[in-house]
Formats: sequence, structure tokens, C-alpha cells
Amino acid sequence: MQAFFLKEGFFLVFYSRKLASNFQKMSTDIKALEPQILWGHFADLNAVPRPSKKEERVIKFIQDFGKQLNLETLTDQAGNVIIKKPASAGMENRKTVVMQGHLDMVHQKNADTVFDFDSQGIDMYIDGDWVKARGTTLGADNGLGVAAIMAVLSSTDIAHPPIEALFTIDEETGMTGAMELDASLIDGKILLNLDTEEDDEIGIGCAGGVDITASRSYQEEPTPENVKAYQIAITGLQGGHSGMDIHKGLGNANKLMNRILFDGFTNYGLRISSIQGGSLRNAIPRESFATFVVDIATESAFLSDIQDKIDAILNEFKNLEPNLKIEITETSLPNHVMELGVQEGITKAIYAALNGVYRMSPDVEGLVETSNNIAKVTIANGDLKVECLTRSSSDSSKWDLANSLQSCFELAGCEIGFSGDYPGWLPNIDSEILNILVSSYEKLFNEKPHVAACHAGLECGILGEHFPEMDMISFGPNILGAHSPDEKAQISSSQKFWKLLLEVLKSIPKA
Repeated sequence: MQAFFLKEGFFLVFYSRKLASNFQKMSTDIKALEPQILWGHFADLNAVPRPSKKEERVIKFIQDFGKQLNLETLTDQAGNVIIKKPASAGMENRKTVVMQGHLDMVHQKNADTVFDFDSQGIDMYIDGDWVKARGTTLGADNGLGVAAIMAVLSSTDIAHPPIEALFTIDEETGMTGAMELDASLIDGKILLNLDTEEDDEIGIGCAGGVDITASRSYQEEPTPENVKAYQIAITGLQGGHSGMDIHKGLGNANKLMNRILFDGFTNYGLRISSIQGGSLRNAIPRESFATFVVDIATESAFLSDIQDKIDAILNEFKNLEPNLKIEITETSLPNHVMELGVQEGITKAIYAALNGVYRMSPDVEGLVETSNNIAKVTIANGDLKVECLTRSSSDSSKWDLANSLQSCFELAGCEIGFSGDYPGWLPNIDSEILNILVSSYEKLFNEKPHVAACHAGLECGILGEHFPEMDMISFGPNILGAHSPDEKAQISSSQKFWKLLLEVLKSIPKA
């Protein structure tokens, strides 16, 4: 036995060293990409765990970064970090620019990926023209924007006006950093938000949002006799950003699971023991798992019928969600199931609750105005919770949909909570910085950029309330699959983004 532990210990030490060696090689590969100053800072940033609500380590990382450069480094009560850098030679009379990005990242991983976001750096690799992560989100949202700001701060040969670098916290789960910002620490007149995910797009507006939580308790009932227990696992959906991808009609694991369970309950008296679906409000849910029981007398007919329903769903999504899996397996009997009346009410409520696009913008062609994401469903141990994120560029339309969802879930006996309400960002087509971005883009790339508002929650709406006179714009490199383990950043696009950023900085007008 003692010898076994010695061998096991040797293996663990060897395995840990191997992981460290692989991580070091990965970091070296990424840092060799051009522009090296950008990718080098991104690799350093991605070595620091930075989940939303747990930004202590990345806050210290950014504080140390600023202090090592001997730049004025401030931190407000919320945890936002501001680093100020004087203008480069000859640019002292230009307007002060606020370069802004958020430090936190969405933490999502595949079910079969073993990874601890609280302690591990992101395991990145290069795949052709893309940087990806192994089984997890990459953190390019908004890590590449943060890295670009770090690159400007650390540079010695980039022409730039006076810079105020604003690194906000908790953007992904409430935007509390932007909301609680100490505005007295910022003097800039122009804001460059580097949190857009298409390199040919210049953002001039965004959606606001509100979190909606439906919850209630229920009596657990003893599992009936003469039943068998099964688990349904829905996996392999693409997921994605609940704002930018909501119009694509991608599969929502919570809605698909409810569809199957509702049918089994209606036709065969299926009784639910537990459901765990989705993980984050701002990510379209990719996976859902449910445990239930069904009467032995109807088991054979139920299994045949439910497989037909599963096959029908797979056929519906065969082109849009080619990796979708819906598997039903027998499992051990649970001790309890949901109270019957509550089960009926909540399955009907989830069926009736809107998921997806509620209204398209009547003013901007192709822009989603209002939507909802049924992001997370948790049912277990006498408590149920359904968590949604409603987005809209129209405040009145946002609350119209919120009231609709509230009514739906209240009919099922739930209590409704609203939280994290934040405003949208109204476009300003006469913006001076917009004109600079457009002319710089056309000069560099000989084509016109796409000037648009987006159906995502950028911090510009909140920052605009702090600084109503500030001229704001948003742009960034191509990032696909944000908020999902399929997230990837395009290398050539990052080079394009960097080139545009440098041109914009040297084109800032005089104060």
C-alpha cells in the first residue's frame, strides 16, 4: 500500500509538471503571434483566473501592471482600476481618451471537460487563423480589448493622446463595476469601448437589460410505487451569446427539456424529481439534465413515444445544431418527486414563457429590439428557480416583455424578482469619434465599415449616465461563439483591429 501511494504521488507530480510544461508552451506560442505586444498581454491576462464576482486576483494583476510602469494607478470602491498615462510627445494638446474594457470573463465549459476556473489559466491553442481554448470559453470577450489597452499603456513608440485606461469589473453578471464607478476619477471626453466582436462593425448603440427570476418552494412527495427512474441528458448545443446570437434560432436546452417532460407528463403521468439546466443568464443554455419516474405499466409505450419525440427534435435541429444529443437512460430511484400541482404549473409556465426574439427594431433594419433568454432552470429539494435575461434597446418594450414573463410565472405560483436593470446606449450619428473611426477605417481598408447598434449589453449605456457629455464608440476584433466553449478569436482580425486602434489614437482632435 505504501509503495502504491509513492507511485501515485510520483504520477501526480509528473502529471502536474506536464500540465505546467504544456501551459508554458501554449503561452509561448500565443505570445509569438503578431502583434506580439497585444497577444503577449492577452496570454499573461489569461493566465489569471478572472470569473465574474471573483475578480480579486485580476484586479491585483492590473494594479501591479500599472505600478510597474510607474503610471498613476487608482482603484475605486467597486474594484474598478484606472491607469493614467500622459500623452506621447507632440500629442499633449489632444483630447483625453478613456480606453475601456472589462476584466471579468464568462466561465463555461463542456460537461466532459475537467477544468477549475477558480485556479487554472485558460488552456489556449492555435488552430489556423484562430485562437481557441480546450473545452472552455477563451476569454477573448473582453480579454483582447483589455490586452489592447495594456499594450498601449506599456508601449514606448505608439503615438497617443493622454490616456485614462478604465478596467471595469463584473460586466458579465450585472455590470456592477460600471454602475458603481467613481466618476470623479475620470476626466476624459472620448471613450473607446473595445468590446465589440466584429471587426467591420463600429458600435454606436446597445441594448439595456433586466434579470428576471421566478422562484417558489414546493412540497416533495415520496416517489410512487411501481415506477422506474430515468434521466434525460441534453448536450451538444452551440449555446452562445444571449444577445448577439438570440436571433439565430439556436436550441435552448431548457425549452427542449421542458418540451420533452411536458409531453411525458401529459400523456404518461411522468413525475419530475430534479432538473438542472443552463448555467449563466447571458449564455444560451447548452445543456440540461433531468431525473424523473414513470409508471412501469406504461413504461414501454412511454419509451417508444418519447424516442419519437426526441427523433423529431433532432430532425428539426439537424442542420442548425448538428452536435445535439438527447439521451435517455435508466437510473436509480430518487426518494422524492415534485408536488403534482406545482409540476404541472411550472412545466406549463416554461412552455408559455417567451424565449428568443420578442420584437425587431422598427428603426434599424435587422436589429433585434427586444428578446428574452430562459437561461437557467433549477428544480431540486423542494425549491425551483427559473432565471431569465430580458434585453431591449427600448425601455418600454423591455418592461412590456418583463411584465409578460412576470404574469406567466405568477400564474404558476412563483414569486418574481427583478434585478440588474441597466440602460441601453442611444446612438449619436453626429458623433465626432464616429467620424474619426469611419474615416480611419476607410483610409486603412478601402471600404466602408458597418455602423450599427447591437443587441448586447455594453457598459456604454451605464457610462453614458455617469458622463452624459462623453463621446463614445465601440469596436473590436472578430470573436465567434462568445460565452460558449466554442469561443474563438481570429488572429488576422486582431491584427486589423490593432492597426485601426493605432490610427484612431493618433487621429484624436485637439482639446
